[in-house]
Amino acid sequence: MTTRYSKHLPGFVFLSDLLLLNVALYNSHFIKFNTFRPDNTSVTFILLVNIAWVVVSALSRSFYVFRPLLLRDNINKFLLTLIYHLLCVFAIIYFFKIFNISRTEVMLSYSIFFALVVAQRSALFFFLDYIRKKGYNHRQIVIIGDQNIAQRLVKSFSQHPEYGYDLSDFISEEQMADMSEDALIQQLIEKGPNEIFICYKQMNTGLLNRLVKMGDTYLIKIKVVSDLILNNNYAQLVNYDNVPVLHLNVHPEIGLKIRILKRSFDILFSTTVMVTGAPVFFVLYTITKLTSKGPAFFRQERIGKNEKPFYIYKFRSMRVNAELAGPQLSKDNDPRITKWGMIMRKARLDELPQFWNVLKGDMSVVGPRPERQYYIEQIVEKTPSYRKLLRVKPGLTSIGQVHYGYAENVDQMCDRVRYDLLYLQNISLNSDLNIILKTVKVMVQGKGK
Repeated sequence: MTTRYSKHLPGFVFLSDLLLLNVALYNSHFIKFNTFRPDNTSVTFILLVNIAWVVVSALSRSFYVFRPLLLRDNINKFLLTLIYHLLCVFAIIYFFKIFNISRTEVMLSYSIFFALVVAQRSALFFFLDYIRKKGYNHRQIVIIGDQNIAQRLVKSFSQHPEYGYDLSDFISEEQMADMSEDALIQQLIEKGPNEIFICYKQMNTGLLNRLVKMGDTYLIKIKVVSDLILNNNYAQLVNYDNVPVLHLNVHPEIGLKIRILKRSFDILFSTTVMVTGAPVFFVLYTITKLTSKGPAFFRQERIGKNEKPFYIYKFRSMRVNAELAGPQLSKDNDPRITKWGMIMRKARLDELPQFWNVLKGDMSVVGPRPERQYYIEQIVEKTPSYRKLLRVKPGLTSIGQVHYGYAENVDQMCDRVRYDLLYLQNISLNSDLNIILKTVKVMVQGKGK
């Protein structure tokens, strides 16, 4: 395409976000008060939210869509912006003492806004992916330097047409050796690419500086391609003054942003479940208490993040003193399980009190299931990589539970570990939401045990 409509994309996304924000605000007001016409307090709240969003969004630049298309990263960035925005709004409400705003309206507004933006971003990314595979919205690139590195780069672009790159020229090291730096730069300017990829094993610092200045002058993005080949490793660029260093790791480190997102989501989600689900908790408590002797709640020591022990809470599903003979894993037709306990375990309702563990900070909504020290020692002996799971908060539900289910012995527990290790590679709010939805499906279908 000769016309690059993508330059208008940030503005479109920004205005679209603002429109969806107001759709959420007015619809939440309608749900709460059965009218779209806001009163004076709601008008103040709506104006405050809009002004705060324009400022926070502009600072975070969450409306920018970068190549390659990564929906997960974009949603995470948007959610972080949403959290900052919420904190900003709450600070202003507290400072100006605007305390008569409906809490329900606020929660509905942000929940609807988030859902609308997730749908909007998903549709936008699907559209961009589709048109780029059809040959539209492409950028012209020039690759210079080492031929082997360049071939790997071109192969990657050919396997992923959704990146939207067209190679207009390749200038090898041999060709560059036969021309002056001035001639090379002039040739690149005449090509007029959108981006230049520099593939070098040994970088000529002087030439690199000239190329960077040329890129700034002619609005051409300059990108340097390493000759490293990474399989399942993850690389993070760390700048030590003027020395760029690649930090390699088998699994990506969980950054502050992800930790903030997960903790904020844990608090919001667990609070919502415990408040709205209070009648369900009361019914489960009463039936558990009436159907078998003993307390309604059951607590047991588990090992959490950084091997710190904590007590996990459940509705009691087994008879009292079920482990007098020592630690035992549950199994099909386990005689220790009560009749009512069997029903709860099928729908995993016995796990609901663990939202209190989530709220306290012992657990997360999604994460590897916490185990007892007795079993951890046996698992580590067979699967040493299990120790990696102890670096993160355990979860009320996990990808291992969804795809593998409960384990009846240590060997099955070791098999389940590989699912949770995969989770460590892809920790994000999107994957957490996906696991939660799959968990709800398991609960509805009664596939727990």
